[in-house]
Amino acid sequence: MRTHGGARLRRLGRALRPAVLVTGALGLSLVAPTSMAVDTTDDAPSVHDPVDPGDWVNPDDTTWDDYRAVPGRPSEWVDGTVTGTERHFKAAVVLVDFTDQPMLLTQQAGAHVFGNPQAGWEPIERDEVADWWEDYLGTPNEYNNNHTINEYWMENSNGRYSVEIDAFGPYQLPGKLHEYGLSGYAPVTGPNSVCPAGDTCNKNIRTDGFAAWYADQGPTIYQDYDVLFWVTAGHDESGTWQEFGEMKFQTKEDVPAEYGPPGATEGPVYNAFGNEIPNWSPTRYVEWTSWAAAANHWPNAQSGGVIPNSTQAESSGQSIFQHEMSHLLGIADNYNNPFAVPTVRTYSGHWDMLSRGTFNGPGGTHQRWKIPNEGASGMGSQFSLRNKMRLNMLDAATQVVNLTRDQLTAQGVARATVSARSVNRPDRLAGFNVALSGGDLSNCTAEGLVGDRAWLCDRGGYNNYTIEVVDRVGMDSFVPSSGVHLAKTKNQDRAPFIWTIDANPEDINWVDFVRPNGDRAMVTLGDPRQLQDAMFRAGTGSGSLYEYVDEANRLHFYVLERIVDDEGVLTYDVAVRSLDGSGPQARGVSVGGSTAAVTEGGTTASISVPVSNTGAAGAGVHDSDVYRVEATLDGAGWTMTQPYEVVAAAAGETVSVPLHLARTTGGKGTLTVTVTSESDPSKSETVVLDVQTLVLAEAQSVLAGLVADGALDRGVAQSMQAFLDQVEDAIAKGKTKQAEQALDRMVSNLSRVRDEAARQTITELVAILRQG
Repeated sequence: MRTHGGARLRRLGRALRPAVLVTGALGLSLVAPTSMAVDTTDDAPSVHDPVDPGDWVNPDDTTWDDYRAVPGRPSEWVDGTVTGTERHFKAAVVLVDFTDQPMLLTQQAGAHVFGNPQAGWEPIERDEVADWWEDYLGTPNEYNNNHTINEYWMENSNGRYSVEIDAFGPYQLPGKLHEYGLSGYAPVTGPNSVCPAGDTCNKNIRTDGFAAWYADQGPTIYQDYDVLFWVTAGHDESGTWQEFGEMKFQTKEDVPAEYGPPGATEGPVYNAFGNEIPNWSPTRYVEWTSWAAAANHWPNAQSGGVIPNSTQAESSGQSIFQHEMSHLLGIADNYNNPFAVPTVRTYSGHWDMLSRGTFNGPGGTHQRWKIPNEGASGMGSQFSLRNKMRLNMLDAATQVVNLTRDQLTAQGVARATVSARSVNRPDRLAGFNVALSGGDLSNCTAEGLVGDRAWLCDRGGYNNYTIEVVDRVGMDSFVPSSGVHLAKTKNQDRAPFIWTIDANPEDINWVDFVRPNGDRAMVTLGDPRQLQDAMFRAGTGSGSLYEYVDEANRLHFYVLERIVDDEGVLTYDVAVRSLDGSGPQARGVSVGGSTAAVTEGGTTASISVPVSNTGAAGAGVHDSDVYRVEATLDGAGWTMTQPYEVVAAAAGETVSVPLHLARTTGGKGTLTVTVTSESDPSKSETVVLDVQTLVLAEAQSVLAGLVADGALDRGVAQSMQAFLDQVEDAIAKGKTKQAEQALDRMVSNLSRVRDEAARQTITELVAILRQG
């Protein structure tokens, strides 16, 4: 049940910090914090600050210090001492190396041309590598910063799914590293082959890996496990193609022999046709990378065969395993080619594990090549709401508001409080799923997403909209920001099957890296970092949006209020309505008597405008209405901050809408406030407020409170009351000079006020009442 306090800001003998918005269950309520002194430090909160300021970060700047645990998360999820309530996965990790590349964990720091292992690494024995990997994936320790893949699955599924790790090997495969990796995206046959003569560069990690595993453990060992992770010696191409390609070398001709095929430092290396192999090689997304980077395999998953399995490398962080295991559960990738021509915007970026959330972790995307992994790709994002529903990680019937577009038309606006997705619990709402009855009606051409804006086209064919809340906590600690994630989704895994709605859809214009010649390389239009600032936020001035209208699909979404509850969990009050119908219930609005309070040390009059929903209630989530608040200020002596332009109230409920007027010269001011139902714009009410009248009423009330509290001696109280009455009378008669003289007399009598807090309060009253 929603509760709202229409509490009026009162001093009552105390000098207060700036009034702030404090949240009830789902509405707005102005209350005053009770501090004994005004906080004047530079970082003190101000009533003029946005109620939900933008907080997005550059992943490159993150460290493990950015991790925050989910409130109430059981520690047993991390150490694996409890298993999933619905399924406990047994995962085999099979380690393989090559005739020319042993496991780098057994090598001295800097043994590889890429600089791995990292400085300070102490080599371990070959027979210790399996234990190291079991611990890295399954036991909290210094290398995983005390996080495990079991923790990831337990947190996402609220204890439904757990993972147990057994590691095997290392087994040396009968070939060189490049014989298993080059064939992914480079030619290994024909005259343009980059495969050295005498080598066979179409060897298969799985074929030879299974043979080695079976030879050691028997041909039925796979039957003991649900999933299999191959871990190859060295690096994967995903984390090295750019870092040891265009980021390090200006052109492909600049790649030195050290990064070329084996033997290139001694002279030319030739392929089977007698053609010289360059030090560069074709790669997945762009024309070239260094040959040494292309020699690595690209992580991939295979759900068929005797056991679902995926390939990783020593450089792979935990999120690579989590991403690939997702495929083993039968869900597809949802990412684009960021370098494709024509360009298509990233689908869901860093906001979902099946997109580029795999890259999340301390240090950002360009640090994923290090061995041991230091955190980049070390903590992937949570699954989005669509994918949690798809993987049965929550109870969609009770944790999700399931609606259709037709239902919204028939029953009216729907409103609820949604919790951060990291806190996946039965008692918390995970979000909305709004099915698009009759299909996706959007049309990119009609919306102008053609020509140089075609990259923003979502391609259509979606089945739903989802609304969820993201906070930088738990496995989402390394997403770019917090806020409301609005997305279009498909029921089938036809990418893009999640399309994040970007609150800031234009090119983010962000430097990706600096090339060797000093030129800045900007993130491409298809780069996942285009969605760094995509989240919607409540209120005005956030740098984001608090509403989104899909005209084609006839839906209007609202982000009403940001709320951090008593458990420290981030929640948002959100709503959605149809543009084609508002339900059968009558709509109505009433604006009550407004009040003022003195804030910001006497520099601001904070006005509280009570707004009541006088309409009828619908059923369940349809019991509210959303109101648009338009406020204008006439008066040169004041400037206005309006924290909210849309608010919501349940039928019969009253919410308090704040407006903050900063005093410049003070004096006369007229505030006009119009409140209009979004469901029925004919239901609207306007009030005209006299600023001086409200401020004087508050001054009288505060002075009375000081007297009632005994903060003023009787004689002082009588004097102050007389002076304040003189101020009010002079203002009413337009006698500014006399009003100022009465205020001066109040100041000259402050020395008689023994209570320091009361003295500060009167000082602030005088400041806000000044006429010039």
